[in-house]
Amino acid sequence: MKQIVEAILSGEAGSEDFANLALPESFRAAHILKDEVAMFDGVPSAEKDPRKSLHVGEFPLPKLGPDEVYVAVMASAINFNTVWTSIFEPLPTFLFLERYGRLSEVTRQHDQPYHIVGSDAAGVVLRVGEAVRRWKPGDIVTAHCNVVDLQEPEGHEDSMLDPNQRIWGFETNYGGLAEIALLKANALMPMASHLTWEEAASPGLVNSTSYRMIVGRNAAPMIQGDVVLIWGAAGGLGGFACQYALNGGAFPIAVVSSEEKAKILRSMGVEWIIDRKAEGFQFWNEDGTPNDKDFRRMGKIIREMTGGSDPDIVFEHTGRETFGASVFLAKRGGRVVTCASTSGFRHEFDNRYLWMNLKSIVGSHFANYEEAWRANKLVSLGKIHPILSKTFALDDVGQAAYEVHNNLHVGKLGVRVLAPEDGLGVRDREFREQVGEGNLTRFRGV
Repeated sequence: MKQIVEAILSGEAGSEDFANLALPESFRAAHILKDEVAMFDGVPSAEKDPRKSLHVGEFPLPKLGPDEVYVAVMASAINFNTVWTSIFEPLPTFLFLERYGRLSEVTRQHDQPYHIVGSDAAGVVLRVGEAVRRWKPGDIVTAHCNVVDLQEPEGHEDSMLDPNQRIWGFETNYGGLAEIALLKANALMPMASHLTWEEAASPGLVNSTSYRMIVGRNAAPMIQGDVVLIWGAAGGLGGFACQYALNGGAFPIAVVSSEEKAKILRSMGVEWIIDRKAEGFQFWNEDGTPNDKDFRRMGKIIREMTGGSDPDIVFEHTGRETFGASVFLAKRGGRVVTCASTSGFRHEFDNRYLWMNLKSIVGSHFANYEEAWRANKLVSLGKIHPILSKTFALDDVGQAAYEVHNNLHVGKLGVRVLAPEDGLGVRDREFREQVGEGNLTRFRGV
């Protein structure tokens, strides 16, 4: 790997140089092991520790398929799907790998007794398969995590509807938390020239997901003037949702858990902020029934902020803890758009608030290539900014996942893989200065 890293850091190697570099027979990667899936049996979810299940080890280089590429990963990032993988919830991801491995000879190699994880990456293309035409060795790229070959008719209007759609590094092997990642060619996007490796690696999954949820036409597209209630507004998904709401002429109501997080969002231009901990909201009674009283109390606070308006859109990803409140708080005819359930997958809500007020619940899952490309372009243009707060070395990936699992983080947590230090990879410093260092580092150190 040493020669590959030297070529990347030199900034002088061209496509032919990278094509001529010898590939290593093996590479280091963060992974879980199939024979450890029972290690947390009987342990409550909150007490499961990714530091015990996530390992870093050496693995043989997988075969390159005709529509695939090898990418030397300079940096990656942590997402909740890496946390779920590491605690084997809601089920062990080896079931995904077994199912994927049965599809074809090319996918068979994904079914291994180890799962290399990670759904974000920024790096350099090393090799391309014989059917790849858009990319070449030496291209500087970032990745999105939609895996689809589009051999089924259902996916051609929206690839997220393809029956064989999967999330790279979660439902497939050879993800981004590795020195070399295996990706579909249609998962690559140009890396923004004003960003560092770790900054560029951090938006991929959450930025594209947020774009589809409230900007793209496939979920709950907002319009100018919409009031958008955003749970977890200082986290990975919520931080991008706030930016899209502000950029699109909407009015975000950001729900956070501390004044420190509120300050970051105010610096972004968010005016309406609710500190749920300071307000002491309890959306569930001790007997396990929903606490409508606090739903109403939060609704009153929202109407006081907005001059009487309820949310047109509720940006929902926290799940069981907040979903009943989300359905209650959305305005008559409003939309609850959901992409995750970090506090629990089984939701409970009073359906009367839904049907009698003509509200709708919209499911949204990651993004198709066009949506991810558009989201990435906005980053490249300096209109949407990374929300990276902290980075870890690859050997410390377990600690990074632990912090996300326990909500000890703000924004996104990055992982340096081949990058020897933070701050490398910027190719256009003049544009970086135009965008503003403060916009790019607002979340750092929090």
